[in-house]
Amino acid sequence: MVLTAVLIFCGRSTAQEYSLDDLYGIALERSERIKISEEDLYISERTKDKALSALLPKLSAFGSYTKYSEDKRSSTGSVIQPNDSTSWGLRLDQSLSVSGRELTALKISKEGIEKSRYDLHAVKESYIFSVATAYYDTLRAKKAVEIARANAERLAKHRDAASMRLKVGEVTKTDLLRAEAELSGAQAELVRAENNLKLTKAVLARVVGLNGDFEIKESRESTLDTRHSTLDFLKQTAMSERAELKAAGLQKKIAEDQVKYTKGSYWPTLSIAGVYSRRNEDPASAFLNKESIYGGLNLNFAFFEGGLRKAEVREAEARQRQAELIYEDLNKTIGIEVENAYLDFQTQKGVLKSLKDQLTFASDNYNSVSRQYEFGLANSIDVIDANTLLLTAERQVADARYNYRLSILKLQRTTGVFLKTIVGQKSIERQVKEDKGRTN
Repeated sequence: MVLTAVLIFCGRSTAQEYSLDDLYGIALERSERIKISEEDLYISERTKDKALSALLPKLSAFGSYTKYSEDKRSSTGSVIQPNDSTSWGLRLDQSLSVSGRELTALKISKEGIEKSRYDLHAVKESYIFSVATAYYDTLRAKKAVEIARANAERLAKHRDAASMRLKVGEVTKTDLLRAEAELSGAQAELVRAENNLKLTKAVLARVVGLNGDFEIKESRESTLDTRHSTLDFLKQTAMSERAELKAAGLQKKIAEDQVKYTKGSYWPTLSIAGVYSRRNEDPASAFLNKESIYGGLNLNFAFFEGGLRKAEVREAEARQRQAELIYEDLNKTIGIEVENAYLDFQTQKGVLKSLKDQLTFASDNYNSVSRQYEFGLANSIDVIDANTLLLTAERQVADARYNYRLSILKLQRTTGVFLKTIVGQKSIERQVKEDKGRTN
């Protein structure tokens, strides 16, 4: 028995314990979704390199060797065709649109990088909010197990009390049977709660990327300063801070520049080339030009291409209108999200206070009724009803407490300050640890 207890204790001691801040850090490091968005940012940076390359000249080298079947000469003996010839050289080319399309493309690529950064920020914020949701679901399930276990213990005590009173003839067997039935139902509920806890932990492990057994601990309660946080203020904050809205605004600019870029195809293209070449022949002709340097200027203007340019411009204009509509729609959606989160926060705050009072009354009521039952002043139904009221109040308070905490995070998420708040808190904690280390 002692050995079993030691083994259980050792097994529990090896389980890593995580706070919510720990889970945030692990998720940001291991999330595949975040890594995908980071790769999108990397691709945007390479797109800018490609756009920049169009503004730089192209330097190329060329060379050739030709072997003829025989040399040929004229009647005067001059060489017409040599036995073999070699040529090589360097060529510098640059092609630019008169409209400056290449500069527009570079501007679009820079805006694309900035948009990808906002997209990455939005993905991170959304992902760590899903971590917080899974974390509080697990805490809720953990609390449900504690409540179910306490309920089973209360009903076991009531069953024992009913059994003792039955032996002395103070109650009928019906009281004991009812207590047994209620206890069996409580034990079944405890099994369900324990299995639900295992499921929520598995979901949390998948979201965060954890391996092996682990435990979670409650972090400090999040606070929200509501003195100046009116609904209008929160909406204004969301309009200036939400990464999704900033990304949509940049998409509008990109679509506008894309129209300009597409219209640039109506302008001519100017090409400049500079060439150095060298040629050798065996036998050499008297008129052989062994070395030459020359440059060229070419202006190309397409008058008709089957309506391709017109179709591309119309398509770009349609995409610009789409981007503007998406921005306006997102603007309205974010306003509704903030209002919904604000009202939910106010609701959970008020509900939690009322349910805490209800729990206090239900607990006092159960203690009074259970003592009355011991002295024969209450029957078994009164005890069970009081216990049911207490059980319901405990569950409602637990749900309301975690819903309230999550509503604070949801309000921060909808206003776009969630990730910034987490990063700021970590910086403060790191600074406090450093100060303590220097003091010690």
